[in-house]
Amino acid sequence: MAQARGTHASPDEIARRIVDAILAGSLAPGQRLGEQSLADLFGVSRTLVREALARLSARGMVEVNARRGWFVVQPSREQAEEAFRARVAIETGLLHAFDAPPPRAAIKRLKQHVSAERAAVRAGEPGPRSWLLGDFHVCLADCLGSPVLADILRDLTARTTLIATLFQSNHDAAQSCAEHAEIVAALEAGALPEARRLVRAHIESVARHLGARNAAPESINQLRRALEAPGTALAAAPGNAAARGLFTRLMSSPSPAPSPSPTTQRAAPRRRPEKTA
Repeated sequence: MAQARGTHASPDEIARRIVDAILAGSLAPGQRLGEQSLADLFGVSRTLVREALARLSARGMVEVNARRGWFVVQPSREQAEEAFRARVAIETGLLHAFDAPPPRAAIKRLKQHVSAERAAVRAGEPGPRSWLLGDFHVCLADCLGSPVLADILRDLTARTTLIATLFQSNHDAAQSCAEHAEIVAALEAGALPEARRLVRAHIESVARHLGARNAAPESINQLRRALEAPGTALAAAPGNAAARGLFTRLMSSPSPAPSPSPTTQRAAPRRRPEKTA
């Protein structure tokens, strides 16, 4: 969605929208991100776009080729396994730090989140469904009072979303939502060891459902659609992205990456199997 007249997107906003699109499954691994296309879309200069992409490159979300431009990363099988191991370590470690049930307000927020997931699954909306299923893990860290780990999980969840797309995951969205509900129920009951077991089992189950590597995305000129602001289904989630600053609270700015050749080509992924986080 283009920026409203008189407003200009910051590098933070551009980066957030790109990560949101990855989490929603709208941007595929290997998809080209043309500087000029993004500049036109957000109503900013290519310098600001390049700054946003350089930050995402430092975080492992995109990569640059001096001749061909910027692309969404395509993790290898080894990197995929490492990303899931990291999520297990972080999310179970987060629960190890607690010896009592989370506050009632946190449990209420998690239950609302699971309800939003169920609604998106029933509605058959791939973008909101993918976004919400991934956001559960960020929301969990946020609810447990760990904003630093929530920031880390934003990036890891985005990477595993790319991995699920690239390796054609067949993990069922309804199953993923049900597993989230079981985790929340264990937390509410104060069964923290069981909650840790369920978190580990859930992430490992998603990892086991990875299949063969998918082909590179087709160049279908739908970058604008992929980067549209989250729809009503996302806005219905407790503490939406705009309010909570979800997915991409950027840290310090890295040194600029090498500037790729100008490009006006825009691309988007072809329809692909359902994936969950």
